[in-house]
Amino acid sequence: MTERLDGRLARLLAALAAFALLVAACGGSSDDTDDAAPEDETEAAEAEEEAEDDDVAEAGEEAEGDVDTEIEESTGERVVGGEIAVGLEAELPGMRPWEDTCASSCYNIFVTIYDKLMESTETGEYEPWLLESITPNEDFTEWVGTLRSGVTFHNGVDLTAQSLVDMFAIQQTGSQSQSQIAASNLATVEATGDLEVTYGLSQPNSAFPAYLSRAQLGMVFEPGAAADGDAFNAAPVGTGPFVFESRDLDNETIVTKNADYWGTDSDGTQLPYLDKISFRPIPDEGTRLDATLSGTTQVAHTLRQNTIRDSRAERDGGAEITLFEFQGNNVGGGMFNVLVPPFDDIRVRKALVQLTPQDQVIEALGGTGISLPGTQWFSPDSPWYSEAAAAAWPQFDFEAGKALLEEYVNDPERSDGKAVGEKIEYELSCPPDPTLIAAMQVGFEVATSTELVDINLTNYDQQTHINYALGADNGFVGSHGAHCWRFSDDNDPSTSLNPAFAPPTAEIAAAAGIPDVVSPLNFANYFDGDIFQAAIGAIRTDNFDERYALYESISLKIAEDVPVWWSGHTATALITDDAVMGLVSWELPSGTLGQGMPNAEGRWHQVWLAG
Repeated sequence: MTERLDGRLARLLAALAAFALLVAACGGSSDDTDDAAPEDETEAAEAEEEAEDDDVAEAGEEAEGDVDTEIEESTGERVVGGEIAVGLEAELPGMRPWEDTCASSCYNIFVTIYDKLMESTETGEYEPWLLESITPNEDFTEWVGTLRSGVTFHNGVDLTAQSLVDMFAIQQTGSQSQSQIAASNLATVEATGDLEVTYGLSQPNSAFPAYLSRAQLGMVFEPGAAADGDAFNAAPVGTGPFVFESRDLDNETIVTKNADYWGTDSDGTQLPYLDKISFRPIPDEGTRLDATLSGTTQVAHTLRQNTIRDSRAERDGGAEITLFEFQGNNVGGGMFNVLVPPFDDIRVRKALVQLTPQDQVIEALGGTGISLPGTQWFSPDSPWYSEAAAAAWPQFDFEAGKALLEEYVNDPERSDGKAVGEKIEYELSCPPDPTLIAAMQVGFEVATSTELVDINLTNYDQQTHINYALGADNGFVGSHGAHCWRFSDDNDPSTSLNPAFAPPTAEIAAAAGIPDVVSPLNFANYFDGDIFQAAIGAIRTDNFDERYALYESISLKIAEDVPVWWSGHTATALITDDAVMGLVSWELPSGTLGQGMPNAEGRWHQVWLAG
């Protein structure tokens, strides 16, 4: 499989080089979207009308090959026992929910060890998980939750409301939790009963339960064990369906059945069904798929369209595998570090977006016919999608992009300090995945063909890649230039969007008059007061129309200032042996069907092996 992929990559790169020469000769199309981004409701309405005639996706549109696996109740006999091995795309940065960056690979492991306070249903609503109930006051500044009784941590300590209070003290020190605390407006956590916890918010937040469904605030860990963060990282303790057994870095993390788990299925059978799960980081896509095809692993995790295409071909050719597929808001692309020249100048950012032919990037990623082009934080099948923002997003226009670069290069006050006429230089960093390298090569070839830029393409393993962007050794600002990245998810928009565009530094926060609001999750280091106010306004109400208008204004502003760029929406899958069951049929304690496996994030407590 790896040889087949490498050969295809070589042919693709050759084709891209030829494509770049063609672009340099022909220039951009005169039919591209107008450069100006709408700034008010009138312009947004006009842009939406224009979108009807432009080549942009309409709300509800899906790509031809976008086939989400249907969430449905299981009809098979559930078997208790057995073990599986899961191949993940990357190793985890760490095992601490409050401290370590958690992406798709991470969530697959974290949900086995840590229960969440809330969980998302099939319809996208939030229901209690470790909580039995949660209720707000009238203005959403206070939320009172009641925990389930009889829940214990893996080390035998009882879960109480005081556990959440003690957790909060640790979360306030965590690099990841701090930004979620700020974004959620969480100010205080108080034990108002043995199992009753009261969350006090500094400002209203109608979406607060969504924050309790993600790792940074919602995953429950034993605070006594977490007092020593390094020791906890080596032996994490939660209340989840599996107990941490061992971790061999870059090789395998093993979890085993929690014999004292509180959860049962709708028939009263104690969960989890499986006895053991081994999670193995296998960065190479072809090797990871081959491991499942050969039976070395029972599950292959992927966020790569090429792998999905190859898996479909293997299945259709007779391989005994099942594809659990999902494509939602998560969108590929990258971000510019706007605090680093030349990306502090909008002319350079917009030019590089206009010099990136999205369709060719998606083809390099293997997403043609599967992934729709990204234009915003939301996919066309999301209720938050804006056709006006899709029309406003800068489209490929070689001549316009080159003109903006020339304007910057010939500016005697250019921000990078170089002499007039000197080429722009910057680093473009991505993980060392062949399809990502090919996709970045598309933009590289077109941009360098202007003879105005020199690009240093670098590759780091995913953990290093994340830490590089996070900038933990540089005040959480990051020294990167342009960085491959994925954005968004299918939770409430506020949980990912608000921290992504909150003030990235104390200086910026102070200048904006919000000195206590700093987010290390703002990887692009881009801050705009209008975006921040709209994001805050969107969690002051639970009226959908009001929230939609505010998020649309954010999408329009991002299209105008382009701190990020998009490729295509991310097709994801868990590719399994046919015997693996339950990934899209798990239930919440209420009996409501859960959300399946969005972004290839499995819920393993109700997975079993068919006999």
